Amino acid sequence: AISNINYTCSEIDALYHQASLKLGISDSISIVLYTVYDLGDHCLLSEVYKTTGISRQTVNSAIRSLEADGILYLEQHTGRSKKIALTDKGKKFVEETIGKLRMAEIQTFEAWSEEEIDTYIRLLEKYAYCFQKQVEKM
Repeated sequence: AISNINYTCSEIDALYHQASLKLGISDSISIVLYTVYDLGDHCLLSEVYKTTGISRQTVNSAIRSLEADGILYLEQHTGRSKKIALTDKGKKFVEETIGKLRMAEIQTFEAWSEEEIDTYIRLLEKYAYCFQKQVEKM
């Protein structure tokens, strides 16, 4: 069972990588933009660090690249915290990339019943919770 779960998770990761390639963006840029798409324009940089699960260095590299391309910019928030803001070009870019990815996800779940979706979410949450407890014990 563990091997099947791990293999399927790897397959899904590979599909997201393939989607990023088709959209013409790196995996790290895809993850950062997806997070901004989810959290909303003008989200805190610290939220992106927490939400993505990738290293701060990787997030910062992606942010620098996106800044250089005129997709987003950082603005001061309070104290040392910063917010990510999309430029007009960035909003269009996100819709053309991450918007397509989100639509593919939505269309995938259109074939599922509400009960299947609820069960899937419940089981993923249970797995994450139980696995976190095991990792804490290591």
